[in-house]
Amino acid sequence: MLKIKNLSVYHGYVQAIKELSFEVREGELLTILGANGAGKSTLLGTIAGLHRPAAGEIIFRGKPITGQKPERVVRQGISLVPEKREIFSTLSVLDNLMLGAFHRYRKNKSVLRKDVEDILELFPALQGRESEKAGSLSGGLQQMLAIGRGLMSRPALLMLDEPSIGLAPLVVREIMSILVQLKKTGVTIVLVEQNTKSALNVADSVLVMERGGITHSGNSQDIIADALIQEAYLGRAQA
Repeated sequence: MLKIKNLSVYHGYVQAIKELSFEVREGELLTILGANGAGKSTLLGTIAGLHRPAAGEIIFRGKPITGQKPERVVRQGISLVPEKREIFSTLSVLDNLMLGAFHRYRKNKSVLRKDVEDILELFPALQGRESEKAGSLSGGLQQMLAIGRGLMSRPALLMLDEPSIGLAPLVVREIMSILVQLKKTGVTIVLVEQNTKSALNVADSVLVMERGGITHSGNSQDIIADALIQEAYLGRAQA
C-alpha cells in the first residue's frame, strides 16, 4: 500500500531522515518505535505532506505522492492524527469531527451525519457530548476525538503520532483496542508510540528507528524476542 524509497528529510541543516526505505502492507498495523529525536514524527509529517523531502519517493497505492500538499494527501486517503492531539479547543466536539471531513463536505454532506454516528459508536464515551467544547474534555476523550476527526476523512491509511501521551493506562488499553477494531474493518494503520509494550501487543510488524534510520524491522514476535530490543525498550534483558 505504502512504499518509502530512500527518503531523506532535513530540518534546516540537520538531517532528520536518512535514506530510509520500508513498505506498509494493506490491512496491517505497523508500529514504529524509537527514542525522542529518532525522526519518527518527521517521518509521519513528511508522508502527510507537512515536510518536503530532500530526496526519495513516497508511493501510495502505486501513485507517487512525494511533496504533495497536506490537503492533497488527505484526498488520496491518508490521515494523520498528530502528537498532542491538536484539537480545536474552543469548537464543539461535533465541529471538530466535521473539520475532519472538510475536503468532502460539499459532495458528501448528506452522509456526514451517518459518519459522525459511526464515530460515536466507535467511541461511546463521546456520545451526548457533541455540543460540548472540545477543550472541556479529559485528555482521554480529547484523544478519542482526535482519532475520530482523523477517521472522518475516511482514510485508507491512518497514521497516529504518540496517541498514549499523558493518558492513564486504562485509557491507553481502550485506545489500542479500538485500533485493533479499526484494522479489522480494513483500515491500514501506522502507529508511532513510546508505550512499547502496548504498541507491540497490537502490532503486526515493527520498525525501530534511531537517528533518522531503521535499526530493526520484523514482525512483532521477532522484535519482542530480540534481546537488544528487550533491554532498550522493554526494560529487561533476555535470560
